[in-house]
Amino acid sequence: MSNEAAPVLLDYLNKSYASLKRRLTQVLGNADLASDALHDTWVRVKDRDDRRPIAQPAAYLMRVATNIAADIQRRQRRSLSGDDVDALLEEMVDPAPSPQRMAEARSDLNALTQVMASMPERRRVILVLVHWDHMAQKDVASRLGISLRTVEYELRRAHDELNTRMDIHGAE
Repeated sequence: MSNEAAPVLLDYLNKSYASLKRRLTQVLGNADLASDALHDTWVRVKDRDDRRPIAQPAAYLMRVATNIAADIQRRQRRSLSGDDVDALLEEMVDPAPSPQRMAEARSDLNALTQVMASMPERRRVILVLVHWDHMAQKDVASRLGISLRTVEYELRRAHDELNTRMDIHGAE
């Protein structure tokens, strides 16, 4: 401490700590925050390089402590509490499927492949063009040289067959 003001301020802070804390607690509405702010004030005053004397140490220390408390509150608002972190961790879901889910998906895919393989070729082609290639039904009819009504009929039959056979597979 190379300046004259710091020892005076530190002495005042040590002697008047209880009254400063009471006043700061009234201003902030939180005794813990007041204690933290006064501690940080002591550290800041100890490291103070300004050599100018302080005319009103109580007012100066209160202003420094109040500013420090505001900084502490801003930092606390930006950070999550332990409970908030725990809640977020509980909500997180592993995006990777479980081994059981992967086995079920493989089984479903095999069942779908079998059902589609058993369909008449035109029905299977219509199903693929409509659902995998996202073609409009009238475009499928035009491409295959059949009527729109035939496309609708084959698509309905394909859906019925998939629903029936996949429901049976799911029940197994």
